[in-house]
Amino acid sequence: MAEPATNNKTSPSSLMIPDWTQLPEELLEFLTEKLDSCFDVVHARSVCRAWRSTMPFPCSLLRPSYSLPMLPNKNVGLCSLEKVPLVFFRVPTRDGDDGDTASASVYFIGGISRDDSADYKDLPSPLQCSMTVKIPGESEPTLMNILDCQMLSLGYEYRLKNWSPDGEKTTLRNLAFLPLNKEGGGEFGVLLYFKGDLLVLTTRAEMKWKLLENVPKKPCTSLATFRGRFYASFYDRTSVVIDPDSLDVTLLIHSELVGFYKHLVPSGIDELFLVEEFLTTPAACRVSRLDEETGKWVVVTDIGGRVLLIDQDWENVCCSAKELPDCCGLSGNSIVITGEPENVANTFRYEGVEEDDLKFWTVSREKRVTVLSTSPAVALRVELGHCLASFLGKDN
Repeated sequence: MAEPATNNKTSPSSLMIPDWTQLPEELLEFLTEKLDSCFDVVHARSVCRAWRSTMPFPCSLLRPSYSLPMLPNKNVGLCSLEKVPLVFFRVPTRDGDDGDTASASVYFIGGISRDDSADYKDLPSPLQCSMTVKIPGESEPTLMNILDCQMLSLGYEYRLKNWSPDGEKTTLRNLAFLPLNKEGGGEFGVLLYFKGDLLVLTTRAEMKWKLLENVPKKPCTSLATFRGRFYASFYDRTSVVIDPDSLDVTLLIHSELVGFYKHLVPSGIDELFLVEEFLTTPAACRVSRLDEETGKWVVVTDIGGRVLLIDQDWENVCCSAKELPDCCGLSGNSIVITGEPENVANTFRYEGVEEDDLKFWTVSREKRVTVLSTSPAVALRVELGHCLASFLGKDN
């Protein structure tokens, strides 16, 4: 029986590539509503000019700023507060890389910017979101287009900037920003540690910096906001909660033994953690969760699959290990603290070590975290399966 005749010619319709730019505007609006995250919107906007004109740039990725009164002892100049979106993203491995670089994945946590420069905005696929990073092995910082990166939103960092009349800029980061109106009325408060004092400013009262009384007269180690109130920790091994309306200061209750360095780490509106470092060899720390009703820190040995990323001088962030980009080398119920000597950042886990009923988190022996660079981002290498992680962009 003869084989049926076949037509090897490809029909013209099979060669046609869909022209997504021709989608009706109503359908584009429907697709916009179905996008899961702000990063999905950024990727969709990169398709063409028509898509960008239909889909507004995500507000959550903008950098709004607020004009504030000058700080005490500053009689001239300008003062503004900038809200910086923080992201954790993965940099794809480039073709041609060899050695350890080829088997490693690069990650950063830092502040991203929207790029509206004339060099990019008229291109079919503009830069849109960028971050300046120092990639290990390269001599100069790189302006990274993050459209091709695996991204995770980590909230915001707030930076206070002062400009003198001659253009000199000073950036302060040891502050906490608190929205005061749940309905989005724009009212807010700012708590700032400046030259040894805690200062507060709220838009509900006179727009003026006020010196906080009844707070410990020791250097402040960490500031945070949680469920509508300010929190601060100090080197004298105390911590307080501050009401933004009355400015009443309440001392929080610690366990008998209190660590020397203390770091406040909010996990959204769910939990507020306090990580205490002890001056021991080997290094150890303890983790507590705030019980708001009693005003007491309760020691915990499990943080619900989260990863706490802590830097001595920067914004502390928290994320779920399940949401982290693939192969970053960081697992749940762990703490990474940078700022350690000899360019080593410690990774802590709770291994069941108890002394006199004290539950200590100890340095994990599974991973070694090395600080590769500090500008314009702090780059970290997690020595596990050749994974590379980087976080905390500083100069973007």
